[in-house]
Amino acid sequence: MNNFEFKNPTKIIFGKDTIAKLAKEIPTDAKVLVLYGGGSIKKNGIYEQVQSALKDIDYVEFGGIPANPEYTVLLEALQVIKNENISYLLAVGGGSVIDGTKFLSAAALFEGDTPWDILSNRKPTLKGMPFGTVLTLPATGSEMNSGAVITRAETKEKLGMGGAGLFPQFSILDPQVIKSIPKRQLVNGITDAFTHVLEQYMTYPAGALLQDRFAESIMQTLIEVAPKILKDPTDYEAASNFMWSCTMALNGLIQKGVPTDWAVHAMGHELTALYGIDHARTLAIIAPSHYQYNFDTKKEKLAQYAERIWNITEGSLEDKAYDAIERTEQFFNQMGIDTKLSKYTENFDGTAEVISKRFTERGWVGLGEHQSLKPEDVEHIVQMAY
Repeated sequence: MNNFEFKNPTKIIFGKDTIAKLAKEIPTDAKVLVLYGGGSIKKNGIYEQVQSALKDIDYVEFGGIPANPEYTVLLEALQVIKNENISYLLAVGGGSVIDGTKFLSAAALFEGDTPWDILSNRKPTLKGMPFGTVLTLPATGSEMNSGAVITRAETKEKLGMGGAGLFPQFSILDPQVIKSIPKRQLVNGITDAFTHVLEQYMTYPAGALLQDRFAESIMQTLIEVAPKILKDPTDYEAASNFMWSCTMALNGLIQKGVPTDWAVHAMGHELTALYGIDHARTLAIIAPSHYQYNFDTKKEKLAQYAERIWNITEGSLEDKAYDAIERTEQFFNQMGIDTKLSKYTENFDGTAEVISKRFTERGWVGLGEHQSLKPEDVEHIVQMAY
């Protein structure tokens, strides 16, 4: 097991009717900006719950943060922060709203030339404006980590950011919100969380026995509850396990002491930036091809995953590893997710070359757990995903 340090300062408030506890977590003298997305919270009762909880708090609102938090929209919110002398942020939404809030947390105190430099320079944010979250869509784990991904439509870019200053001070997780989430978004959430675990697990053996089993337990839970959630989103027990699994998949715990990959996300972000494909679905497109292309360096963990997650016990190590890739793709397909780029766009020719060129231009020296994947490898992997 590798050396590591672990600190997660986010307070989690989990369970039924916990949105009512919101005001207790915000300083009484704060001027709050409440941020949300397309307005679904005004249809499912969450907005009214937040309003009620904040009745004695001074706040203003900013809605309309899109599914991939868009830089130009966030700049409008940043202007509100400055004009209204905002001192505290509250994200009411899923990963996109929370990611956008993290960007605003950093941008509100940023002293550089342009807020986009926060992303393009890839420097960690050590201090941001304080914020909390009310989670409405389990998927990204953004409610308990310090990372974010922001989209810039004019340049068709999607870049990540993060740093110790971007942990939420608190996050409220009420599994009852799941009952109003459309099936497509539930499927995306399951796929996103499952792939988050794979990015931290599907590398090479590092002697981190407990970490492996933490990761495996999350994947096993997601597989178990997926059909229950999709059949009946009002199943509170299944919803609770789904929500907590999504949070645990990316709160920093399972990546400690082990190598991590994240190449699937790096390539997937480009597909979203170029074609607007749902984030989770880009991961399902890239992951099988990525594991096939890097089979020799990942086959030991693939075989372990085959045995422990999919109960594949017959055949050689290589046979098990190949079967594991196939079963993973089947899992995505069974939930209704296509795993080939050609199913999402007719204009996919040349995509691999464009993405490879972008990595070259950004000076990325290598992706994957060994940092060995060059732009030309990325090109091959994306081509395999056509």
